[in-house]
Amino acid sequence: MTNQSPNRYAIVIIGILFFVFGFVTWLNGTLIPFLKLACQLTSDTQAFFVTFAFYMAYFFLAIPSSIILKKTGFKNGMALGLLVMAVGSLVFVPAANTRSFGLFLTGLFIQGMGLALLQTASNPYISIVGPIQSAAKRISIMGICNKIAGMLSPVILGALVLKNATHIEEQIKTASDESTKVTLLNELASRVITPYIIMAVVLVLLAFMIKKSSLPEINVDKEEASADETHHKTSVFQFKHLVLGVLCLFLYVGVEVMAGDAIGAYGRQLGMPLDETKYFTTFTLFSMLAGYVAGIIAIPKYISQQNALAISAVTGIIFSFAVFLTSGYTAITFIALLGLSNALMWPAIFPLAIDGLGKFTKIGSALLIMGIAGGAILPLAYTTLRDKGIASNHVAFLICMLPSYIYILYYAVRGYAAGKILQTQNK
Repeated sequence: MTNQSPNRYAIVIIGILFFVFGFVTWLNGTLIPFLKLACQLTSDTQAFFVTFAFYMAYFFLAIPSSIILKKTGFKNGMALGLLVMAVGSLVFVPAANTRSFGLFLTGLFIQGMGLALLQTASNPYISIVGPIQSAAKRISIMGICNKIAGMLSPVILGALVLKNATHIEEQIKTASDESTKVTLLNELASRVITPYIIMAVVLVLLAFMIKKSSLPEINVDKEEASADETHHKTSVFQFKHLVLGVLCLFLYVGVEVMAGDAIGAYGRQLGMPLDETKYFTTFTLFSMLAGYVAGIIAIPKYISQQNALAISAVTGIIFSFAVFLTSGYTAITFIALLGLSNALMWPAIFPLAIDGLGKFTKIGSALLIMGIAGGAILPLAYTTLRDKGIASNHVAFLICMLPSYIYILYYAVRGYAAGKILQTQNK
């Protein structure tokens, strides 16, 4: 059976896709300050609609993605997702030419649509392609691909579109007349065109590669039928551990995006220059990379998936308090260290939540992918609390982070087994 021996070829292919996920996803940390400057946005709350548009696409497209996958299968669905992402990348060309923030958001939403389809296919695929007990280890390998790409993307895009950013920012502020200011802004906006055209071409080529590959198809409906029939389930919502897992993943993605994309905004609030803060996302992702390496070594040989999740949540609570109690570069360091706490959460939550779903695996995966919308909500809540004067910068950060990590800890200790204990007792 497919779930007894991992398919190395499949792991390599999915690893390439996870690299793509990481590169595109973590461009947002650079796009936030870039679009705030190029589109002359007045607040971070406006700028964080970058993450809102991107991650809300998962909420709206996850279940349709599940329906598409039933018709196309995993492989063709992945290829289609890459093509949709290419379309979103090309939307950046007219967006840059007109400096239209709404058009930029449209491009990001379309990219998110493609990623929703890719994630809905690839995450259960990598979980099921080998033993479920070591799924977190395989997802950790995917995470390394994802985070290496994520480390590279803000450095590459930042060097291209935010080169001499502090100087440009001062030039725009001190422009003697409106026409000079518009010229500077147009030149800045045009910097994004070439990178996104190149990205679109690469995505199309990858789609063709996936389409022509011999990536094996997995029939989860057939393979898990016996386990599913044992419990006589008629609805995916009867799996309590899945429902709780969706909320857990929602909060996890929220804190991950906070640590990765909001770290720059946090630094700007502390008075740090844009030429420095544009690279802060890379620090968080380097920390996450270290966590993934630890996961590959430790799971499941030395520690179980749920225990790894519990330890991650506890360190997240500790680092969140440390951010609250410190300032300056020390606080930034602790935000970056939250990447270490977050690294093993997705690899643990996803397989724990889809374990035993049988024929409901695809729709269960879609519900979990909907939870990625946490990346849209928590950062926007943070900037709203801060910009509206409801809470200070460090208090707003703590309000968003602490309850999230506490719930993740609950899921690691008890939530992942909810409903399963009752099933055992009723046998």
